[in-house]
Amino acid sequence: MVLIGLAVLVSYLLLSALSAFAVVTLWRLRPDPVTGALVGTAVVVVLGYVSFRVGTLQLLGRLEARDLSRDESPAVYRLLDRLSEEIGIDPPSLKLARFTTPNAMALDPLGRDVIVLDVALFRLLDVDEFEALLAHELAHLERKDGLSQSLVASMGQTLVGIGYLFVSPVTFFATGIALGTAWIRGQPREWHRTVPGRIRLALDTVVGFLGFGFTVYIRTQSRKREFAADARAAAVTGNPMALASALRKLERAAQPRWGMSPLWVYGEVEMDDPVSEMLSTHPSTDERVERLTAIANRAATRIEVQ
Repeated sequence: MVLIGLAVLVSYLLLSALSAFAVVTLWRLRPDPVTGALVGTAVVVVLGYVSFRVGTLQLLGRLEARDLSRDESPAVYRLLDRLSEEIGIDPPSLKLARFTTPNAMALDPLGRDVIVLDVALFRLLDVDEFEALLAHELAHLERKDGLSQSLVASMGQTLVGIGYLFVSPVTFFATGIALGTAWIRGQPREWHRTVPGRIRLALDTVVGFLGFGFTVYIRTQSRKREFAADARAAAVTGNPMALASALRKLERAAQPRWGMSPLWVYGEVEMDDPVSEMLSTHPSTDERVERLTAIANRAATRIEVQ
């Protein structure tokens, strides 16, 4: 155990020295603030854009969606063309897929935009509800929500990575001392009880807290985009309650029929606890319906009786 402890200690101390050398070298080579900001922004944008494009293509491939041609469903394409013209974007192509629960998805792969529709939507929604749901997805494409979300995520990941790089010498040093001394003492599982071990765990907690905080921020922005797409769809169709009705139908269709919860569900699951709500990419259906109802009430014609 003593030999193992010494080997672990030397290995981590070497990693600490190498990471410290890298940090010092990068600091000495740092450009002026303006150039550094421009280069950093360019790197973040490129990485975010590539990640978004690759991720979108991978997702589209996993869905195994097939094209919905204009000859196959001319009425749907007439509706799509009209909504696209009102929103001010080129009509995307439509694809059909089978999701775990009825849903629709706006994607922006290389080339033409795509809206993927679950086949169940055609029997689940009426014409007004389908129009409202389609307008909601077109609103996402109009605002480039997918790309914006990817760029923000890339920025956060870059900042967290840079922060972790600068604390890595201390992290490796504390880990090496904690693990090495624990092995030398014959108690390798007690490394976290040493002072260096506690320092390492504290650093992990700080990094984890920052990562969690940024995740909450990303999810909050995602929920705001859903509200904005709802409002845009309501304005384009002039029928907020049609979208509210569609959301209720999709919510009911996602619930188990026999009163038993499935072991797992692919996709977004609404939970009641605050942490799950903070980490949800979509607002609750109740909140979305409440906002759409408020939009409908504001737009309603009021007749005052003297």
